[in-house]
Amino acid sequence: MEFNVLKTATAKQFELMQKHPMFRVNLNKDLLYANYINSFPAGTNEMFRERTEHECSCCRSFIRSIGDVVAYIDGKLVTIWDINVADKEPGYQVVADSMAEFVKSSNKVSDIFLHYENKAGTDKSFEDIMGKVTTWEHFFVNIKPQFVKKNADIPSALAVPRDTKQVLTRGLKEITLDSLDTVLELVDQNSLLRGQEFKHTLSEFRKLKVEFDKLKTDFERDMFGWTKALTINGAVAGLNNSAIGTLLNDLSEGKELDYAVNSYERKVGGDSYKRPTALVTKGMIDKAKKTIEEMGLTSALERRYATLSDISINNVLFANRDTRKAISNDVFDTISPTKSNKKLDKVEEVFIEKFLEDILPKADSIEIMLDNEHISNLVSLIAPVDPTAGNLFKWDNKFSWSYNGDVADSIKERVKQAGGNVTGDLCCRLSWFNYDDLDIYLEEPSGNVINFRNRKSTLSGGTLDVDMNAGVASTRTPVENIYFPNKRNMKEGKYRLYVNCWTTRESKDKGFQVEVDFLGNINSFSYQKGMKPGENVTVAEFNYTHKNGIEFISGLPSSTRSTEVWGIKTKEFQKVNVVMLSPNYWDDKEIGNKHYFFMIDGCANESGARGFYNEFLHKDLDKDRKVLEVVGNKLKTATASEQLSGVGFSSTQKNSLLCQVKGSFTRVVKIVF
Repeated sequence: MEFNVLKTATAKQFELMQKHPMFRVNLNKDLLYANYINSFPAGTNEMFRERTEHECSCCRSFIRSIGDVVAYIDGKLVTIWDINVADKEPGYQVVADSMAEFVKSSNKVSDIFLHYENKAGTDKSFEDIMGKVTTWEHFFVNIKPQFVKKNADIPSALAVPRDTKQVLTRGLKEITLDSLDTVLELVDQNSLLRGQEFKHTLSEFRKLKVEFDKLKTDFERDMFGWTKALTINGAVAGLNNSAIGTLLNDLSEGKELDYAVNSYERKVGGDSYKRPTALVTKGMIDKAKKTIEEMGLTSALERRYATLSDISINNVLFANRDTRKAISNDVFDTISPTKSNKKLDKVEEVFIEKFLEDILPKADSIEIMLDNEHISNLVSLIAPVDPTAGNLFKWDNKFSWSYNGDVADSIKERVKQAGGNVTGDLCCRLSWFNYDDLDIYLEEPSGNVINFRNRKSTLSGGTLDVDMNAGVASTRTPVENIYFPNKRNMKEGKYRLYVNCWTTRESKDKGFQVEVDFLGNINSFSYQKGMKPGENVTVAEFNYTHKNGIEFISGLPSSTRSTEVWGIKTKEFQKVNVVMLSPNYWDDKEIGNKHYFFMIDGCANESGARGFYNEFLHKDLDKDRKVLEVVGNKLKTATASEQLSGVGFSSTQKNSLLCQVKGSFTRVVKIVF
């Protein structure tokens, strides 16, 4: 066999490869050389002296240095072994094919190709055999300067494109095209702090993203990263690790636009920078508008307070005698409860489902007593202004609801959704209703104060685990939470719970609510005034002992004092017009959390309520949730004297309600939720 045929063919192939980006694949070099020796057909690599004819230290060194090199040409990996010598030396063709297959079997590039000198292999060697000089041919190639580095410089020279490729590929996978379009539109609107600085980088990255998303295999995407890493601008490749990259990632993960932009602008502008308004782009608005129009839901966005005439008997569990005439069904007229003057002085505890099943059907009228802890449970039923409007919601009716403070569920549920602990023996929950930054503080008997600076007490385990609107105006329904996992670790003595105003950003919807939940018993405190930056308001002081638990000393109005809200007084029995489940449980449907509504005679929200929440909306509207969040916050109901309002209780929250039932006999029960 004429070795020069193989030697010349591989050298020509390597010369072709050097016109393209070249890389190394991830394989064992010793196994590569072993594959070379073992691939010779029988009888073509006979023993010569102590080794086979083709076993050669020069060729071994070459194969270890160059044998694993590949070029990326027309979307394929090409090796130095992709040659055609079958006509001249079919035995060497078998070897070349075996080597090409072995190298390509890795299918995974590990680094770019660099070599420490401008050649690889040994062209010829000479041996004096009994006075006669014999010339031996070996694998040999010349290497172009762009692939040559000093040996000491090669590790760092390899690391740069490797890291660039990893960062670029991760960014192209994680950042969505929609997020890029949103941020570029904000930049064009001059709505993004320092956005113009990133415009070129964003535009170039978007071009790469469009190309990347068209690729079909992991191999194609991997090689796209490698080839671009050799030529791309560093700022474009590293976009994912930049400040603007965090904004793109937040949007790609589905975080709200306001939150994502405020978080970004805090990074580039500092804590002193405050964005005054919520953000949506024209493109987002146009998309949402188109979706709403296509679904025939334009008129459904305008909402109003529901009234008794809107609802049907099918959706009512109870209506008092005066209310029955107003409901759009006369079936109640057939009900004639018996009368009795019997009274029960003892208050009986019943679970809500037993109350609905055994007690409510026999009631002629019911009254409930609200404690101050129920202020956050005040709720209104909401209907569309246009009775012919389409349905926005996941359920098969057009009704929604809104709790006091424009929330869809309880403070406890909001803390839970924010990732806070709601199962501790003691939980102190703060909620408020605007973009201000309020903070909850709890001073322990030792003088240690749990707050955002000192989140966990090493002595008691008391922990602040939710801190919202800190530095960034992220939500108008924020909560904070301090919890103690185990009451046995709490220190006996006096505790002081207070709220600090860190930053004011709005002039409306002032005040806050605090729940102190000890072993499921909730005391609610309300503060209805605005606060100045730096001001502290003491919510409550209480003593704690292992024997007696919590005993309140002083504080804001709580469940022990009567107050007036929504036209009704707490600590007094109020007449209930209607008892019903929340609309997502009407018509035997069960979608999401169940709520129990007790609509009270004369109860009316004095201001507008939010007509819908994103968690209510039909899944087809998910893609437009950022715009609809803003729309929902802006499109509130008009004030109205006639409305179905009262108190609601979520199935996810422990609570209780004192109820006086009149019917076959009068009784007072404590309904447990």
